[in-house]
Amino acid sequence: MRIVLVVLGVLVVAFGAYVLVTSVKPNRIGGLATWLLGAAILHDAILSPFVVGAGLLLRRAGRSLRAWVLVVVQTVIVLGSVLALVVLPEIAAKRHGQKNPTILPFDYGTRLLIVEGVLLLVVVAVLVVGVVRARQSAVRGSLDTG
Repeated sequence: MRIVLVVLGVLVVAFGAYVLVTSVKPNRIGGLATWLLGAAILHDAILSPFVVGAGLLLRRAGRSLRAWVLVVVQTVIVLGSVLALVVLPEIAAKRHGQKNPTILPFDYGTRLLIVEGVLLLVVVAVLVVGVVRARQSAVRGSLDTG
């Protein structure tokens, strides 16, 4: 299975290189390389450590919280992070200005803040419900044994 995946990966990279060479103008390859390098650094230096750190903190708290609470919180963290990574280039492009104002017609910064705020509210609500239920089951457990 590993060999199949490696061969498939090599074929996908080869196809990507072919498309790059045949469809991207040579003067644009530098900008594309800069963007790809920035995306890799942003992912590896900021997003991944944040998600791993939050997961470790949640695992510590997970002794008293149910698994569904941890899953929801981790999912929201990943969704919010990926959403920010996708929308930040649009925010930057709009800030730099564009020749055609219909290409980026919305206020992406405000919309990103609204969606991230909703995601934060979901996390808070799930954590509150999870903590309340954990305390209720702890009280029930102590009443049953006492």
